[in-house]
Amino acid sequence: MTGWLFLGLAGLVEVAWSQSIEPTRNFTRPLPTLLCFVLAASAVYLLSLAMRTLPVGTAYAVFTGIGAVGAIALGVVLHRDPLTVGRVLALGLIVGGIVLARVTNPG
Repeated sequence: MTGWLFLGLAGLVEVAWSQSIEPTRNFTRPLPTLLCFVLAASAVYLLSLAMRTLPVGTAYAVFTGIGAVGAIALGVVLHRDPLTVGRVLALGLIVGGIVLARVTNPG
């Protein structure tokens, strides 16, 4: 179970990282840029901890899936990105893939 916990945390940090990129203004602002790098490194570190007990492919697929769903959701909520039927279906497929990866992999 620890691997899945680390993986969930890694995915959440990746979502925060995705939102930290824009405030760097193309990496011209020092403090936002530092935060961006710290979040990226933290996400990868947590992912590496998850990979101690989970298969690499499963861990990475779930990690990127959590990041994608979170980035899209925050984009819709915070930045008023459009929410189309296609995006909702895509999110559903990603979430379904994450759930399927979890229930079919031990750990």
